[in-house]
Amino acid sequence: MRGKRLRRSKTCVLRLIAFAGLAGLAAGCTSTGNVRLPNTAETVASEQALALPPPGGPSIVSVVEHKRGNGVEQAISLFTSSSVPGQNFLKVQFLGASGANPDTGNAPYRMFSESGLSREMFAAVPGVPLVRSPTFLQNSYGPFGYASGRSRAGDTCIYSWQQIRSTRSAQTQARNFGMIQVRLRLCDARATERQLLGIVYGYTIVGTFNGEIWNPFGTAQNADPTVGRPGNPIYPDEGGYRSLPMAIGYEPAPVAVRQAPRQAAARAPAPAALPPAIGPRVPGPDMSEAGPPTDAAAVAMASPSQLQAMTASGVTVPSPDCVGDAAMTAACRR
Repeated sequence: MRGKRLRRSKTCVLRLIAFAGLAGLAAGCTSTGNVRLPNTAETVASEQALALPPPGGPSIVSVVEHKRGNGVEQAISLFTSSSVPGQNFLKVQFLGASGANPDTGNAPYRMFSESGLSREMFAAVPGVPLVRSPTFLQNSYGPFGYASGRSRAGDTCIYSWQQIRSTRSAQTQARNFGMIQVRLRLCDARATERQLLGIVYGYTIVGTFNGEIWNPFGTAQNADPTVGRPGNPIYPDEGGYRSLPMAIGYEPAPVAVRQAPRQAAARAPAPAALPPAIGPRVPGPDMSEAGPPTDAAAVAMASPSQLQAMTASGVTVPSPDCVGDAAMTAACRR
């Protein structure tokens, strides 16, 4: 009996193996054999960037997106004008959203670390000694850190990092579990450290998570309790409030009477002065040593300005032919 049972079991096993082989052959015959591209990083349009630089640049060159099982990563290449090797970029990582692309696995959900940032800076800005800033800084999304340095050619470089995540107290309500990490690398041959740091303050995150459970910003802040409450005036000053009472009432300033501009009297242009005479003055032939000079002698001894005045006043200058005894002739009297 036992021998028969063994033979039957072996027969069943052989039949199952044969059936599995036939099924595999059938599946192989029905396969289409199409070649598919694994779901890796792909280039998307600049309009689909999850973060944007501030108005005025630097401009976006390209956007490479990589979807993970628990989020999305984007490497946004920015315009670069520097001799430092590498490309300026703005890297954005959204972590927490499940089901984005389960085939590629999950990205590590970890915070920034000292060793990790050192490796990132060395790889992003090769050959430039970067020094971390000890000053606490904060932009619209919260605190951030950065390091800066100058290359041998004089280019200024910064590398900044920021993690946007809600507080622990906000995560106890089964929501606000998402996280956004931003890294920025900028090198420029003409910009200063202050100008490059302005990009960290000016960039905008436009991507969002689906669902309140992944909100990385936490609970929205309440409005100022003094808004709308009587007894708390708000003024148009910086901050809105004044420690000193504002002056009430005013006296209009007197209206200033505008006087018509006086028109300058039109003046004739002054005649051009003649160059002064060079050399000694030679007396005329009718000038005697004792008596006063005649009209002809006066004309000869007159300066150019006096001649012009005499001519303008009506004095006739005699001709050289009418000097001496010839001055009494009829032709000279005309």
